[in-house]
Amino acid sequence: MGLRATFPVLAVLTALVTSPALADSGTAKFAVDGDTLTYDSETPGPGETSGIALEDVAIMLDLLRGNEAITRLQLNSSGGELYAASQMSDIVLDFGLDTHIHGDCDSSCVLVFLAGAHRTMSRGSRIGFHQVYWPAENIAGYYEKERESRGWQSPFDFASWMYRDTQDEVYAHLKYLTSRGVDPMFAIESIRNPQSEMWRPHRSELQAAGVLTE
Repeated sequence: MGLRATFPVLAVLTALVTSPALADSGTAKFAVDGDTLTYDSETPGPGETSGIALEDVAIMLDLLRGNEAITRLQLNSSGGELYAASQMSDIVLDFGLDTHIHGDCDSSCVLVFLAGAHRTMSRGSRIGFHQVYWPAENIAGYYEKERESRGWQSPFDFASWMYRDTQDEVYAHLKYLTSRGVDPMFAIESIRNPQSEMWRPHRSELQAAGVLTE
């Protein structure tokens, strides 16, 4: 929430991946095999954090720029940083990639998946939806960090801003889902459950709603 500033372009990495081995980029999350870039955010290397992270955005972009044969992004992720997922979805759209789930694609991972032109899922894989969540400690930290620059005189001023910002975020999220061909009623249902109650629709539901393209 409230993170709409332009994402700074990170330094472009020099390693080019030409084999199905782990990406030669200092991270174990990426691998390239022919026309497929695999992103498994649940298998971090030493010193890495699991989940979708901002540092992964530049790595993905560099790998795609260095491997013109890549036409598909394969995903396995429990989610992670919403802003990073949004940046990744923009990259997938820009490169015109297909997306495929092998494992799970939960939470913010769904944003990346929906950016795919052609969207598929292997048998036994799952997609999970829930409401956006902002932990109380993060809210407190954001208030303390931003209150002077934003002119918030009290927590009530902040709460008023957060109320408006939340509505903007929900609107943008639903607009994105429907722009990717997702049925509007399904899109509404996708934000019904709290984070602790992941909604995992069956394959037939995902196909009927336009989440899966086949």
